[in-house]
Amino acid sequence: MIPFSKLERYEGNEALFDLVTMSIVSSLVGEPLHIHAEGLRGTGKTTIMRAARGIVPNITRIKNCVYNCDPENPHCPHHRHLSPEEVAAIGVEDVPMPFLEISHSAKVGTIAGSIDLARLTDTAHPEAQLLPGIIPQAHRGIIFIDEINRLADTSPEITDILLDVMGNKPGHLQIEEAGLPVVDVEVSVSVWAASNPDEDPGPLEEIRRQLSDRFDMVCYMGRPTSVDVLSQMLKENSHSQKIKKDKEAANLSPSDKDQLYRQNIIKWGNQYEKADLPDFLRNYIARLYVKHNLESIRAIEAMQQGAVLYSTIKNRDQAMISDVTHMIPQVLKHRVDGDTLIKMINDVDVRGSRDGILNFKSKKNTPEKKKEDTEYFNTAGRPLKDIGRNELINTEKTLAPKEG
Repeated sequence: MIPFSKLERYEGNEALFDLVTMSIVSSLVGEPLHIHAEGLRGTGKTTIMRAARGIVPNITRIKNCVYNCDPENPHCPHHRHLSPEEVAAIGVEDVPMPFLEISHSAKVGTIAGSIDLARLTDTAHPEAQLLPGIIPQAHRGIIFIDEINRLADTSPEITDILLDVMGNKPGHLQIEEAGLPVVDVEVSVSVWAASNPDEDPGPLEEIRRQLSDRFDMVCYMGRPTSVDVLSQMLKENSHSQKIKKDKEAANLSPSDKDQLYRQNIIKWGNQYEKADLPDFLRNYIARLYVKHNLESIRAIEAMQQGAVLYSTIKNRDQAMISDVTHMIPQVLKHRVDGDTLIKMINDVDVRGSRDGILNFKSKKNTPEKKKEDTEYFNTAGRPLKDIGRNELINTEKTLAPKEG
């Protein structure tokens, strides 16, 4: 696989690179950030997300703990009641941040947990114990799900588990097996997903709206339009380049740029723990919620988290109003209809910071104001409010030629 640092970046995928980096930074400090990439098939959504495995930093856990217990805050059934001295006696170890995947063939037992058959059939010391599934093993890390819209349509039981895990931060998981006591564990895991809304069974928000709302941010992955970018992609995926990469991988020499990413993520994590959103920006987000009758409080919570994270990875000392407005389309794309989203973007973009962002009171149209509006729109371009939703985003259906 092409290293994360060598993947081609262009205008259509820049947002996904940012979201992936933000989610890793947030996961490192113990605050999940759930992200969902939508777009045409074959545009590289899954490639970018899987390549991010190469830039995840290490975490410190209690030695050999499959639940990835934090030594300072053990949570699993084996270590949650131990004193700091007992934890120190067991020891700690550094391991890569977990990065696991849920496939469409997965069962509830492999996702949540089931009876450990190896211990149960041990002839010397048979005992009934739980074997944690993918989700508890991914604690303090990341879970990736490809084609999540199809999973939500075909696996309602797994979807229900995800709803519990993503419902709060940290989430909650209950493991049940006949004949064994119920195990309730805390799970802090960022869920990443990819899907093509133009393919059956359709967009996630139309299949399971509850699950769609659990994702903090959704970005639409556009296709590349630059000849130079496409040419470089072809070169990176050529047979000769793949042979060269295999030889480099055999020498176990990690990419210097990937290592730099890892160091930056640790630095950004330390900065994010100390960062906060100014009160006037919190008030601005709250006014957006009230003015546009938003439904989910998760939306404004994600807007706050995203603005601080975005300013952090852009190496700014403090979040600015532009960081908040940058998050609006990604936070609300799956939560409001297209007309509402365009109206909100107009509020914060068309008039500028003074009239469209901080002033939410309606003003009377004075002659001077009308003249100013006329001059503002007296250009060759068209104002965003006059552009339909289908003209803003090209989907697979609009790009494909009509049959017949």
